Amino acid sequence: MIDGKKSLFSGMQATGTITLGNYLGALKNWVNIDQNEYKCFYSVVDMHSITVRQDPAELRKRARSLFALYIAAGLDPEENCIYYQSHVSAHAELMWILNCFTYMGEMNRMTQFKDKSKKHPENINTGLFTYPVLMAADILLYQSDVVPVGIDQMQHLEITRDIAERFNHIYGDVFTIPEAYLGKTGTKIMSLQEPTKKMSKSDENANAHILLLDEPDVIMRKFKKAVTDSDACIAYSEDKPGVKNLIDIYCAISGKKTQEAVAEFEGKGYGDLKKIVGETVVEELRPIQERYNDLMKNKDYLNQMIKDNGEKANYYATKTLRKVQHKVGFPDRIR
Repeated sequence: MIDGKKSLFSGMQATGTITLGNYLGALKNWVNIDQNEYKCFYSVVDMHSITVRQDPAELRKRARSLFALYIAAGLDPEENCIYYQSHVSAHAELMWILNCFTYMGEMNRMTQFKDKSKKHPENINTGLFTYPVLMAADILLYQSDVVPVGIDQMQHLEITRDIAERFNHIYGDVFTIPEAYLGKTGTKIMSLQEPTKKMSKSDENANAHILLLDEPDVIMRKFKKAVTDSDACIAYSEDKPGVKNLIDIYCAISGKKTQEAVAEFEGKGYGDLKKIVGETVVEELRPIQERYNDLMKNKDYLNQMIKDNGEKANYYATKTLRKVQHKVGFPDRIR
């Protein structure tokens, strides 16, 4: 609990413009979280980003862009704490302490390390190996009661809970044990070219994903090229992953139930389906893109929000860090 509210933490990596999948699966749902019930911390997780080599100028540019997209999508920076992870040194400091309470066997079981090692065999670094400990520090710093996570992140939440419980067993109730956020489940959006794979901004095929800043004509072109199948029957079925994915996208934006959407498209062809879904996406993203463009022009406002929210995040993170440092025996700071 923070300021009488449950604490919630989440974030996204600053490694490129976020996709429609990131938006519908997470960001759109963040916007709808009840501010009266939750104190929300949303991080631009630029520290996690450098486990893969980044161009420094591009990383700074993308981090600022993601910060602006959070706001453009509807997160109020006055009500939510939106901040750069790298601006809060407590993340790295707590990570070091938590490293000393995390076992090699636990890290060896992390599937993301195995997956990323295969993708980047030339750069299998220890940051990639201890990535889940930094994620644990992210969550525990803000005494997070809940964390919105997808299935692919559940393993990281579980190790966070294990580390926190181990620390608490030794030193008392220092950390809140976080739970998975049980709000509205985010829609899992799949690749437009390989609909059995999750949509990813790192996909080398640009037609596989919709980026939040794609122009309307680009969005329509990508949907036109979306993979479906050969029988031209619009049905919601695991046997028709391409069609199913388009219907999922349509329902996530329109708010319609699957059965309603299927009935709406009865008698229509795949061309109609792709056109209508594409137009729906264009109209959903239009106000976000307009707001984003305005924000990127307003340098002073963005800078002020970055400064104010960074200070706010530092305040809450430092409270937890000082308590942890005292518990493990570090000398108290002289005031």
